[in-house]
Amino acid sequence: MIKEACVETLPEAIAAQRQGADRIELCSQLGLDGLTPSSKLIQETLSSLSIPAKVMIRPRGGSFVHSEEDLKTMEKEIDQCKYLGVTEVVLGVLDEKNEIDLEATARLAKRASPMKVTFHKAIDATPNILAALEQLKSIPEVTSILTSGGEATALEGKNGLKEMIQLSGDQLTIIPAGRITDHNIDEVHASIGASEYHGRRIVGELN
Repeated sequence: MIKEACVETLPEAIAAQRQGADRIELCSQLGLDGLTPSSKLIQETLSSLSIPAKVMIRPRGGSFVHSEEDLKTMEKEIDQCKYLGVTEVVLGVLDEKNEIDLEATARLAKRASPMKVTFHKAIDATPNILAALEQLKSIPEVTSILTSGGEATALEGKNGLKEMIQLSGDQLTIIPAGRITDHNIDEVHASIGASEYHGRRIVGELN
């Protein structure tokens, strides 16, 4: 099982690796559900870790409906990640109906190639999570989805998550998230049976 720790500072990233994380997701402003970290932080983190690091691409807090200006900012952030040697980015765009904005997501995912792309928890805000999953399968550059199965926590969304894992087959990796910690990871894994999990405290407290 792969444990992905969500971090927002270099000391947290180093602590996560030391405490057994297999990968990190690097963000800034986790109080706003995670924004794009600075180039300096990305660079320092990549040079300090031996485990892989994904980087969040999200220019502002609030909704996941992004303007053309937002999308251009995200493209610049993606280009910067590519330049710095990042191997995977995390992003997601919804439309005014809270459905997947397929055009914008495909545009950003193509821009990110050859980096891998994880579609983030914006999918949990969609009206039909299984329909949203089917849509994302049409974008070859999207390789995984971070989700709590449309519920507040991974345990509450366990049935939806199991359905998503079944539907995604070999094409997409479903990464359960939502209040997964070092204390409940075994229970979560027994309930869901995924190959990867994500959490702020998935390998314990980081400070």
